[in-house]
Amino acid sequence: MNTKSKIILGILGAAAAGAVIGMLVAPESGNDMRKKISKAATDFAEELTKAIVNSREQLGDAKNTILKEAKGLSQDAANRYSRVKESLS
Repeated sequence: MNTKSKIILGILGAAAAGAVIGMLVAPESGNDMRKKISKAATDFAEELTKAIVNSREQLGDAKNTILKEAKGLSQDAANRYSRVKESLS
């Protein structure tokens, strides 16, 4: 998990914790409080899912970039080897 993803998850976790604490100290009936906590938990789960999907997409993009670069470097090394081999012959 990269730093950006960790920051996003930390912010989401802090926001969810703050929302729950705020609800717990507010003077409301138990039923209303449970509904609000349930909604906050559902919202948090949705945001967490979005963050995970986004991280997976970024990881896939990074993987493709690395593979492309590695293939290019491999081809470059093979070309240089061929040139050196020809110059020594």
